[in-house]
Amino acid sequence: MFKEVLVGIDGTPHGRDAIALARQLADAQAQLTLVHVHWRRLWSGRPVAVEYFEAETAHSWHLLEREKEASGISAELASVFATSPGRGLHLEAEQRRADLIVVGSSGRGFLGRAVLGDDARAAINGASCAVAIAPHGFADARRRLERIGVAYNGTPESDAALAAARGIAARTDATLSALDVALLPALAYGYTADRSRYVREEIDAACRVVEGLADVAGRAVGGLPGEELARFSGEVDLLVVGSRGYGPIGRLILGSTSNYLARHARSALLVLPRPEVDREQPLAAARAGA
Repeated sequence: MFKEVLVGIDGTPHGRDAIALARQLADAQAQLTLVHVHWRRLWSGRPVAVEYFEAETAHSWHLLEREKEASGISAELASVFATSPGRGLHLEAEQRRADLIVVGSSGRGFLGRAVLGDDARAAINGASCAVAIAPHGFADARRRLERIGVAYNGTPESDAALAAARGIAARTDATLSALDVALLPALAYGYTADRSRYVREEIDAACRVVEGLADVAGRAVGGLPGEELARFSGEVDLLVVGSRGYGPIGRLILGSTSNYLARHARSALLVLPRPEVDREQPLAAARAGA
């Protein structure tokens, strides 16, 4: 599934966590590229001295060579100069037609913020491919993807997440489980009469969706999606979610649920882009009805 994989590194253990996760997510014959974006002193409207640029570039290539040698992987190297790490990875992914970007966490909380930094979130939100975040200490713990969880609710986005999870599980011999979260607070407040029965019906409906999945242990709960999925991530090694936002990668950082998971998931996190829509279908349907 993932044949062209970019791994964001910065010379810290977070980048090594990303490398360790990328090795497990990438296909056997996939092309891995280690990417370092040097950017810290590049300010809009401020000229950059040639000497500084050359020094930063040389340092970047040295860092890349060092991390490649330390990891012992076969990978291409890419040194990118951009206004932010996120912007640099975004452009590199488009240029290489990558289907996955893998980054490490900053270690704040269980998963923390992506190593790309706050000012890079908008750029990553427009990434043209899937994005995975490795939890802090993933490389040192030598964690394997033996248990894969999927956020599933019967939508096309969750179908894509399930298909990706099945593909990864087939390669890693992992078990699969799925969780559907019935969003109760917003629904139940409008039903003051017999609220408990309504809540039970919503959870039962969600259970029927996930329990009908073949080769997947599914269950449903009621509550807030971010909190329940973060709790669910504590039972798995990788949580796969589909994008529900707008744009290629949707709201990986800005969306409330994905934002919560990026900060609080206890496992590695994989967010898939929205399924592509066949733009010819609406036109064909319109012509057929004319």
